[in-house]
Amino acid sequence: MQTRKLGTQGLEVSAIGYGAMGITSAYGDTDEEAAIAAIRRAHERGVTMFDTAELYGGGTGSNEIIVGRAVAPFRDEVTIATKFGWVVPLNPAKLYDSRPEHIREVADASLKYLGVDRIDVFYQHRVDPDVPIEDVAGTVGELVAEGKVKYFGLSEAGPDVIRRAHAVHPVSVLQSEFSIFERATAAEVLPTVRELGIGFVAYSPLGRGFLTGDVKPASEYPANDMRGTDARWQPGNYEKNLAAIERLRGLAADLDVTVTQLALAWLLAQGEDIVPIPGTRNIARVDENVAAADIGLTADDLARIDEIVPDGAFGARYPEIIMPRG
Repeated sequence: MQTRKLGTQGLEVSAIGYGAMGITSAYGDTDEEAAIAAIRRAHERGVTMFDTAELYGGGTGSNEIIVGRAVAPFRDEVTIATKFGWVVPLNPAKLYDSRPEHIREVADASLKYLGVDRIDVFYQHRVDPDVPIEDVAGTVGELVAEGKVKYFGLSEAGPDVIRRAHAVHPVSVLQSEFSIFERATAAEVLPTVRELGIGFVAYSPLGRGFLTGDVKPASEYPANDMRGTDARWQPGNYEKNLAAIERLRGLAADLDVTVTQLALAWLLAQGEDIVPIPGTRNIARVDENVAAADIGLTADDLARIDEIVPDGAFGARYPEIIMPRG
């Protein structure tokens, strides 16, 4: 597995990481043993970045506990990233909490749940409009000085917030949604992070599963699977997105790869400072994802993808109430 540098503070990780959200939330029932097996398989295949968050455990720490248990045998060989900043359980009246005292509470809880003495990357999960970003960066900077955190990250932040945070404490990495199906966010922030020497981690690199090609209509997903309500799966959008997938499948077949691998290779081709973090509880999917790191796309291949999906997916990426406003 090749490695990539994220930022200028020394963070270097595998070209493809692992996103753990789906092991406890959003995609059906939890299967802890399958998740641990998938994480350990990813490590065997060279993955060194594992991404979790306070939110993914719904305030119980369950996601971080599973990740910590999975990576315990090789903890010193990997980078563990987690996040703070949502109110959990979710509170529609006030979604975010990045008060300095709360950041410290989350850091201490995450250290305990993960079973580690240092958080490698500590992201603000979403920008909190009620807390100046300077206070957030300053607090994380204090945690870095105390040895509880190694690198500071932001998620779904816009250029102004990124600049203001970076002026207080160096931001090593920005994490935002980026895929063939979602390009607008990255287009807005990539010039800024590249100017400042900040790396980019792409979450939902497979369009929440749509870019695997293994999809079905929204009505066929269980109640605890977010795809049942995701706008991209709703009638009207679903058919258009599925048509794009079928065309991508044809291109992938010409290249002797899968749609999943095509989507990840496309992201890797967007710059050496980008690391996608696909998630899965399936060992075969882990192998499929990791193999994408060895696929090189030509300029003609990239142009064909842009022709098939010129403007991203049909359907908003989030409901309006939780749409990031960085």
